[in-house]
Amino acid sequence: MSKRHGDCLAVGLLLASVILVHLVIFTRPANAQIAGGTVNGTVTGESGAAMPDVRISIKNISTGLARTAATNTNGIYSLPDLSIGNYEMTVSAPGFVTQVWTGIGVTGGIEQVVNVTMHPGKPEKVVRVVAPSAAVSQACPTTCGGANTSTVVDTPLNGRDWAALSTLQAGVTGVQTGSAVGGGNTDRGFGAPVSISGSRPDENSYRLDGISINDYANGAPGSVLGDNLGIDAVEQVSVLGSNYPAEYGRTSGGVISVATRSGTNTFHGSVYEFLRNSALDARNLFDGPVIPPFRRNQFGGSAGLPIQKGKTFIFGDYEGLRQSLGLTTVDTVPSQAARNGQLSTGPVTVDPAIARFLSAFYPLPDGPLLPGGDIGIFSFAAQQVTSENYFTIRFDHKFNDRNGFYATYTRDASESREPDDFGEMFSTIVSSRQATTLHEEHTFSSNLLNAARVGFDRAIGIIGGVSQVLNPLMADQSYGFEPGGFAGTTRLVPGLTNFIGAPTAKGLLSTNRRVYWNSYQGGDDLFLTRGVRLLKFGFNVERMQGNELTLNNVNGTFRFDSLQAMLTNEPSALSGLATPSVPEFGARQTLFGGSAQDDIRLRKDLTVNAGVRYEIATVPTEAHGMTSAISR
Repeated sequence: MSKRHGDCLAVGLLLASVILVHLVIFTRPANAQIAGGTVNGTVTGESGAAMPDVRISIKNISTGLARTAATNTNGIYSLPDLSIGNYEMTVSAPGFVTQVWTGIGVTGGIEQVVNVTMHPGKPEKVVRVVAPSAAVSQACPTTCGGANTSTVVDTPLNGRDWAALSTLQAGVTGVQTGSAVGGGNTDRGFGAPVSISGSRPDENSYRLDGISINDYANGAPGSVLGDNLGIDAVEQVSVLGSNYPAEYGRTSGGVISVATRSGTNTFHGSVYEFLRNSALDARNLFDGPVIPPFRRNQFGGSAGLPIQKGKTFIFGDYEGLRQSLGLTTVDTVPSQAARNGQLSTGPVTVDPAIARFLSAFYPLPDGPLLPGGDIGIFSFAAQQVTSENYFTIRFDHKFNDRNGFYATYTRDASESREPDDFGEMFSTIVSSRQATTLHEEHTFSSNLLNAARVGFDRAIGIIGGVSQVLNPLMADQSYGFEPGGFAGTTRLVPGLTNFIGAPTAKGLLSTNRRVYWNSYQGGDDLFLTRGVRLLKFGFNVERMQGNELTLNNVNGTFRFDSLQAMLTNEPSALSGLATPSVPEFGARQTLFGGSAQDDIRLRKDLTVNAGVRYEIATVPTEAHGMTSAISR
């Protein structure tokens, strides 16, 4: 945690020294850290003069919820923090024809500019105008993009993973290297990592309805398979690449924001099931004559409806995944000749303890021998069984024309059971996540709006649990590396597959890790229109708690430099856990951030954006007093 959030200025520098100025032509964006989007622009007469006190009313087509505003003396209006969706906007003034603008799509974190020219006439006359569809890049001062509702619904996604939509944007690349591949990884998190504008995967910020959902490794959220279910509950996915306004903090990489779907004035829902079956698959290069069985079922349903039309709505979604994946594992093990001491380099005397150990835990080759005949191939097929349950629920309510509120809760629990290298036991990997958001907005006047939010995010990663032991000798203490223990690990024998060791007395792998992450968040954003200036002020606070228990080599590990050294029982090193009981480590840290943004609309097609952000994280502390600071 200290590497990412040390006592430093996380994104901004000193308040007086950081001023970001963007000259943006034909638009004025303000990608706020809030979950909603913004519609703004100017209203002028046919002569081009600004028109003050023009009434603006914008209505969500699906829910019927509306918000009103009025142009200021410079003819400027702004409607910030609008829920994601499609809108129509009514523009009216005494002595002028009323205009109804349709086809306005609101994107999370991005402003859309709609400039209106009024024409003299009776207000009773209504003219409908279709808003021009501009590319997202024209409404963004930085590298950005997004997947709207139709893209979310219509794009075929492997595993129905909404996070994969981010890779459709420019500058976003999936990372498939080393341990950062997603799925069963407690070191860098479980989500499939991406690089945005060249940044590292752990430098990105993932947000759900305005709150951070980064995991304990500051990585992408994900299940044990590395995916993010619940695509039917997603309204929109937006991506900001770099050089974004002052509203954003906590990251030096990209920002991926997800907005959940709300209920509407009409009932809408879905029921589905997707099936994969190995009977339709091609044979893998390493498979035997029979393809290992593979079954995957993804099923679920969603529904949204009004509790009170035009006022209160609810939406819920459930998705389940059941997978049984046949895995072909290919190992290298000592040949029978090597076990008898007949090595290709000459005969050796095999230590009886090693001969007994090999007979108990290293299977004989069932495939061809490698050159020299000392090592052979052993392969087997076993099932990796995974289950996942995801659900989300969202509640929206409008108290009156000035106050609105929504709350969301999401939970994702997944577990995978997979064999060890020799098929002698099955271990479990667990990834569990939940997040909740409360969001309230209040309109004080046509030019002043406040949006407040609180949220909670929790992520759990557990690797090393043992679900089934197939080799009864795993529980035989006579094979232990130390009195009272069980068989340990043998590693770094050139050419041989490592033996990971027997379970511990507590039913865990000799090396296991459990991580629990809690993030308590709160923030507030204020939007103010003053003449040609649109001012935004915001602050946020995040309390982070990371609890971790990592056990390495509980049963001990012998290292051998060669197969001959192993057969003659001449290890190069023995390592193990120094203490019988390791306490849980509890890291604690608090992040504070504040920002101010001033967007000055010099002309209809020219805006100057000046922003400043100050962000700092406290020095990490340990909940049990197990850390100390060294000073000179």
